[in-house]
Amino acid sequence: MLQLKNIVKDYHTGDEVVQALKGVSVNFRRNEFVSILGQSGCGKTTLLNIVGGLDQYTSGDLVINGKSTKDFKSRDWDSYRNNSVGFVFQSYNLIPHQSVLSNVELALTLSGVSKAERRKRAKEVLERVGLGNQIHKKPNQMSGGQMQRVAIARALINDPDILLADEPTGALDTETSVQIMELLKEIAKDKLVIMVTHNPELAQQYSTRIVKLLDGNIIDDSNPFSDEDEAKEDDGSYEPRKTSMSMFTAFSLSLNNLMTKKGRTFLTAFAGSIGIIGIALILSLSSGFQKYINDVQEETLATYPVQITKKAMDYNELLSKMVGNNEENSDHNHAGEDKIYSGDIMGDMLVSMVSDVKENDLESFKNYIEDDANGFTKYTSDITYTYDTPLYVFNENSANGGVAQVNPSTTMADMGFGGMAEAQESTADFMSAFSYGSSSMDMWTQMLDNDTLLKQQYDVLAGHWPENKNEVVLVVDKNNEISDFTLYTLGLRDSKELSDMVSTILAGGEAPELEQMVFTYDDLLNLKFKVVLPGDLYKKNDDGTYTDMSSDADFLKSAVAGGLEVKVSAVIRASDKAYATTMQPGYIGYTSELANYIVSENEKTDVLKAQMDNPDTDIFTGMPFSDGKELTADDVDMDSVMQQLMASGQVTEDMQAQMASMTKEQLFDMLKGYGFFQESTSTYEDNMSKLGYAELAKPASINLYCAEFADKDEITKLIDKYNEDYPDKEITYTDYIGIMLSSVTKIINAITYVLIAFVAISLIVSSIMIGIITYISVLERTKEIGILRSIGASKKDISRVFNAETFIIGLFSGLIGIGVTVLINIPISKVIESYINVAGVSALPWKGGVMLVIISVILTLIGGLIPSRLAAKKDPVIALRSE
Repeated sequence: MLQLKNIVKDYHTGDEVVQALKGVSVNFRRNEFVSILGQSGCGKTTLLNIVGGLDQYTSGDLVINGKSTKDFKSRDWDSYRNNSVGFVFQSYNLIPHQSVLSNVELALTLSGVSKAERRKRAKEVLERVGLGNQIHKKPNQMSGGQMQRVAIARALINDPDILLADEPTGALDTETSVQIMELLKEIAKDKLVIMVTHNPELAQQYSTRIVKLLDGNIIDDSNPFSDEDEAKEDDGSYEPRKTSMSMFTAFSLSLNNLMTKKGRTFLTAFAGSIGIIGIALILSLSSGFQKYINDVQEETLATYPVQITKKAMDYNELLSKMVGNNEENSDHNHAGEDKIYSGDIMGDMLVSMVSDVKENDLESFKNYIEDDANGFTKYTSDITYTYDTPLYVFNENSANGGVAQVNPSTTMADMGFGGMAEAQESTADFMSAFSYGSSSMDMWTQMLDNDTLLKQQYDVLAGHWPENKNEVVLVVDKNNEISDFTLYTLGLRDSKELSDMVSTILAGGEAPELEQMVFTYDDLLNLKFKVVLPGDLYKKNDDGTYTDMSSDADFLKSAVAGGLEVKVSAVIRASDKAYATTMQPGYIGYTSELANYIVSENEKTDVLKAQMDNPDTDIFTGMPFSDGKELTADDVDMDSVMQQLMASGQVTEDMQAQMASMTKEQLFDMLKGYGFFQESTSTYEDNMSKLGYAELAKPASINLYCAEFADKDEITKLIDKYNEDYPDKEITYTDYIGIMLSSVTKIINAITYVLIAFVAISLIVSSIMIGIITYISVLERTKEIGILRSIGASKKDISRVFNAETFIIGLFSGLIGIGVTVLINIPISKVIESYINVAGVSALPWKGGVMLVIISVILTLIGGLIPSRLAAKKDPVIALRSE
């Protein structure tokens, strides 16, 4: 069955070579009890290790059932040890942290035997060696004889062909030794048992064959087995099963080992978690502040959109000139003198204010951004369009006792400051290009169409968000107050109080203390207003011209009565979590649906139709619009004019006679002197603007709202791309938030890079520490490595065991780190909140926690790679000798 042919084994120690076996040749029968005797150092154990596949021969051949092992690879030797050989050692070599049952069935796990079958066979073999009632004990709870029986049971569990015993009775008393020898003798009836011993008496009593060694050579064989007989016995059927340790077994071994050292395992895991705790705290603060910054960004961006107006100018260039940033362009350099000179910037600035105002083609740009393929909708949270059509709102039942204009507010005029509005009107064109927003007296503002963003910014105190154009919202401040200015504007307080107050103060008196008003939510939700189209404020005269009747109380009352009724559907207040809002307290918010309704319906009014039907005539005066040229006699059909005059009866016979003698030019000059041929001082465009004409396709401004700075940057890139693709329609725009907060992104990035550097250092330190700890574990478990290799575990299996251990430590470290971080975050958040009044800043995101646990596991695995490889490369013979 087993044949050794001229086996030589050399050991190299530096330049010296020690020959442990010097050409040993011997054959073994399929079932016999062979004892190998000899003095210490004669090569007995070396021979046993070579037969067991723990050590490889230098030369010669080991033949198993007629199959040579010269070409065996490491995996083949692993399979051979697991399937064909069972080891019984003098020092038992049991794994201390495993139970008796687990020690015995361990070899079966490498063979891929199911758990139920393993348990069954392990119990049977333990019954066979007399330990059926000891299966759940640990090795340290048993006597020496019992532990040796466990070792024999482990050797027999895989039903091997060969049982190798290295001085199995060396550490036992006489009585126990006899019991073990009887057991081995029984086993030898159907297996080959090879025992190394120093006790010739036991060998003579129990062995069927004794082989003596001296200085690496066989000097005596009591029952030799010839090559011819060996050839007859071998059938060449050696085909070992492949072995492999399951991950579950590897985890079980590692977990049991760690649980035997609970204190050290916890301290190791805690030490590993320190880096994770540091990283987790950084991540908590980073993500918390980043969320805070993102919220501020989102809501600030909602307040300051990328705005594109019909008339625009390069605000950055103007601002640069205003602050005197013209050093590079100056023609003079007085730096070396001891005097200060004035610099000329006002001229350039005024030129910019006038000449740099550009007209944007918003109709084309609106069509462009509404095409999803261009990407604008992807990077915006909302897009709103505003129009030049004024929103006229009235209160039919005001505190003044009648109809009061609510919007645009007349409160300043009621105080006697009407001239301010006139001054504003005269500079409207410039201000629309230079400043953000419209008149400050507009207390009604268009809401965003993004419901999600609105609900983030505001809490509904009563009612519901508008569901159609007839519903609006009223914004109150954080103290649930509405300013008295708003109350006057909405017609809820008598405006006469204002004029009286102004008179008192101008006369040197003190401002009177007004009675505080209190409203219930129902009071405010019952507020109703009337929206009147701009065109409905004009009346057609008998001569076909139109007159503005907004100052006529009776006409205004009638127009308001026929207006569109809107009601307050909700009272809202800025959310405590909102850092910026789109509507200020005291404002009334209306929907884009109402704005679009005003634009489209106003176009249908009679006065606008009349002006559009007569583009050359001023419908307010009946005069033609001037084309900018001086009117001459050649431009007028004088014959038609004279016929009209004669028919009207305005010209006497004497005048007719006088006119008949005049030239065409003289007649023209005379009639012009009498007031004929007058032209309107207005223009068609002025009248259309006065009437509030607008087209939905041609907004006065486009506001692009972004959720993040990155999105805003993408929007500016898309606008720049549009300008490149359509240079004849180039858009000039103002990026207010970019001007104000352009450095925020750089600061955030800088902080992020610093945190990443800290994280990287922590990770490196953690990896090195885990590697050291794993290496210590390898040193401590060296004997266990030898035991596992002796029962057939491969190098890969050994690596798997230690990788499992590092995995468990990494997982435990990660969980400890996350748990401690969550606890520490509570006081940190409280402290930060007490200083900056921002709650929940230090909060670990769950995804970040999961990632940190995964990173902890990966790092410990990486840190344990080198130690696990070192463990796998350990010589099993040397490993078994270690203590």
